[in-house]
Amino acid sequence: MMRKREEIRPTLKLSLITLNAALYASVGYLTYLGLFTPIFGTVRFWPAVIVPALFSILFSPWIGGIGAAIGIFISDMVIHGNPLLSLSVGVPSNFLGFYTIGLLASRWRKPGTGKLMTAITIQLIPLILSWLLYYLGLIEESVALIFFITALLIFGFGSIVALVRRDYLGILYASSIGLMVGSAIIGLGLWGFSQFFVLPIGGVKNAPLIAAAVWFLWTYLTEIPFLYFILPPLIYAVLRAMPQLATRALGKVEKGEKEVES
Repeated sequence: MMRKREEIRPTLKLSLITLNAALYASVGYLTYLGLFTPIFGTVRFWPAVIVPALFSILFSPWIGGIGAAIGIFISDMVIHGNPLLSLSVGVPSNFLGFYTIGLLASRWRKPGTGKLMTAITIQLIPLILSWLLYYLGLIEESVALIFFITALLIFGFGSIVALVRRDYLGILYASSIGLMVGSAIIGLGLWGFSQFFVLPIGGVKNAPLIAAAVWFLWTYLTEIPFLYFILPPLIYAVLRAMPQLATRALGKVEKGEKEVES
């Protein structure tokens, strides 16, 4: 019988949130490599997404989301120093994105046809959007082509996983939707912010609406490979080393081909 999710003590929860935030800010700062969105700037390359995603799935959506919100605020203050932009765009996008990842992963069951199709077809959103940017010539051709090829590779990988590694599928499904939520908030939030203020790192003001699509695609396509290729094996490696976490945080997610049993 599947065990109920164990409640984490408040002191431990606070410690995990603090550790999550500290790792997210420090790993992010050390790995962003000074890279920002082409054309419109502002959004940085951010492989550190695996940190709050790991905490959100292993421990709880609140721990992952709150730690991500605090961590991104710290790193924003170090990198661009605009608290209003961070609090209005960075903090909510990170909280909601990583909270969603943990929530959906915790509710994953052995997938039926509907969830399998959803897990695969969700990747059509960035694929179609990047194709439209390329086909309609809305942005620089080389940038649009890179977006499209990356989205196509992610779609292909997700389809293969659905067939051969179904134990990973819940994590990929949750990561895709959660990251799309966060990326959409970033894209639209930056566009809205730019209508009133100058964006740091790029100096864009009154950005065209197409910039929201570019920010969305850049954020999603540069971060989802880390959640697809590194996060699932990392989670299962932690569970093998600390199997007690399976009943606390992943009691509702498949472990291998079987649910966690008592």
